[in-house]
Amino acid sequence: MTLLIEDNNRVRTLTLNRPDALNAFNEALYDETTVALRAAAEDPDVAVVLLTGAAGVQRGERPRRDAGPHHQPGGIHPGEHGFYGMLDVLADFPKPLICAINGVGVGIGVTILGFADLAFMSSSARLKCPFTSLGVAPEAASSYLMPRLLGRQNAAWLLMSSEWVSAAEAREMGLVWKVCEPDDLLSEARGYAEILAAKPISSLIAVKQAMVAPIRDQISAAVEREKALFVELVGGAANVDALAQFADRKG
Repeated sequence: MTLLIEDNNRVRTLTLNRPDALNAFNEALYDETTVALRAAAEDPDVAVVLLTGAAGVQRGERPRRDAGPHHQPGGIHPGEHGFYGMLDVLADFPKPLICAINGVGVGIGVTILGFADLAFMSSSARLKCPFTSLGVAPEAASSYLMPRLLGRQNAAWLLMSSEWVSAAEAREMGLVWKVCEPDDLLSEARGYAEILAAKPISSLIAVKQAMVAPIRDQISAAVEREKALFVELVGGAANVDALAQFADRKG
């Protein structure tokens, strides 16, 4: 299984389990995560979801010009739910979602934090949004969510620079809530998750609904804008050059 599921004290922990690929999302993991989040949303015994092990996306197929609304970013043919199916579930997830980053977060391993209610990060972890280094557009409504979360300038640096961001920098930006020692990351995240999970689920859902409802349409609009920009840029000169340079480095 590429996704491990564990329940404890009304907290459901979803652990990405692709260690040979640095826990990178692939089509199977998009689908498994989508299904698991839907199940957690509907389970009356689950109050909070803790997502951990995320280490970003590694796209194995060369982006094509014909990537469209029925294709993943990068021109990868989607699975049953795919990248955009996972985004819909994240945007609509009705219960508290906590992310714990314990390694290297790249791409969706960073932008998923825009959907998190609380985010924890290991002091040894680091993050990168590589969009400009690949000559493409941002993803996962990050163009809307990150400026709201971080402020305009922090979001501009994160999304435009393709530079690594340390745990301390992520905390200062407001991208994560707390930075923990590596060995303490999961225990601290679970501790806070259990505090929330002890509260009435109906009240947790009401708070989250009230917070998200005013921005839900803007999230969808941002995803559509990003999708159109990605299709426009993928396969263009900057993207082709970036992929060629990456292939040369790999070779």
